[in-house]
Amino acid sequence: MKNKAFLFSFLFLCLTVQSNSLSLDYYKHTCPEAENIIKFAIARALEDYPGIGAGIIRLLFHDCFVRGCDGSVLLDPSPKNPKPERSAPTNIGLRGFEIIDEAKRLVEVFCPGVVSCADILAYSARDAAELLNGIRYNVSGGRLDGKVSSADEAEENLPPHTFNLKQLKHLFVKKKNMTTEDLVVLSGAHTIGRSHCSSISSRLYPSIDPTLDATFAKKTLSPQCPPYAKKDGVVHLDHLSPDTLDSDYYKNVLDRTVVFFSDWSLLTSNETKKLVVEYATTPGDWEKDFAESMAKLSELDVITDPTKGEIRKNCRAVNY
Repeated sequence: MKNKAFLFSFLFLCLTVQSNSLSLDYYKHTCPEAENIIKFAIARALEDYPGIGAGIIRLLFHDCFVRGCDGSVLLDPSPKNPKPERSAPTNIGLRGFEIIDEAKRLVEVFCPGVVSCADILAYSARDAAELLNGIRYNVSGGRLDGKVSSADEAEENLPPHTFNLKQLKHLFVKKKNMTTEDLVVLSGAHTIGRSHCSSISSRLYPSIDPTLDATFAKKTLSPQCPPYAKKDGVVHLDHLSPDTLDSDYYKNVLDRTVVFFSDWSLLTSNETKKLVVEYATTPGDWEKDFAESMAKLSELDVITDPTKGEIRKNCRAVNY
């Protein structure tokens, strides 16, 4: 009897550990077509607008750096929570929410109440990287959706473009337990996407920031972001290949033609500058390391305990 009781307890423990952890092919039995459905939604979105791939990858980063990869960045303001993460000033300009909504809608048709929004976002970022430049990496499933989302926490945990290298390293290494290499690698996501002129105007006016190439500032950025413009325009983060997920970003860092001060700051230490030079000059190195860092990012502080998370019916609202 004691042996049977021990065996039952052991089996129960094994099942509990398995259910509370991430795994590849997590939906193999509960929703076998989930990942294919999500990839279909992302492919269709990128076919219409390739630039949205940058938005999806950025969404994952902004999600995972605040409370972990729990889909909390997807939540809309509500009467119970008027200031979720997406309302934070640092999250202004985030794009791709409607793409995640569409992927969730399609998955719900086949497998209602099974696939979390957090997993959909993680899979979507992976698929965007592959579709944009063939960058492949594995993503495990099993994340649950968080029930808490705070604009204040987003401001505390997401790096502004004005950060210097010391501040960036404190956030990545000290607070998020990532590496300096992860910092340099993930910064390379700025090879796609756009910035609002209001975010970089201080580097152009009243005088050009000395960390910015003056010719590039005058001939490329200033015409797109003239002073006193009535409308807040946008500029590409990578002027060489704005819609391609590649290592051109690092060439821009070396040439001082990156739009953010935080990007230029990668040149301020021998350790980070060495990586910048490697990625700018050695084909394939950044793509390989980017895949590894993205896989690592996608598992940052995930929720797998059902007492702390849920599977949302709607990615924009918690299940009340």
